[in-house]
Amino acid sequence: MCRSIKTLRPPALPEEATEDEIRAAALQYVRKVSGFRAPAAHNQEVFDHAVEVIAQATAELLDGLEIRGGTGSAARATGSAAPSASPSSASPSSPSPSSAASTPAA
Repeated sequence: MCRSIKTLRPPALPEEATEDEIRAAALQYVRKVSGFRAPAAHNQEVFDHAVEVIAQATAELLDGLEIRGGTGSAARATGSAAPSASPSSASPSSPSPSSAASTPAA
């Protein structure tokens, strides 16, 4: 991953990411993937379009994320104080006796 792209969600950021931070991350991503720091004139339009599309997708992702188990306003806003039961967490998984019996002793 590109080291210039920082995490844009709480708790890494104390507040919501700004449009400028989201666009900067999108620009770094497009630069990394394309291999160009600045595109040639004939690639400028597609480069700029990619930055805008990725910035929009990033904003949608951040808006849709539910952060659980955090502290602060982001966790309170998502209601993560109350744990939710999911089918995978409702019954703890344990190894079956048959799998333990089929392992050869050393």
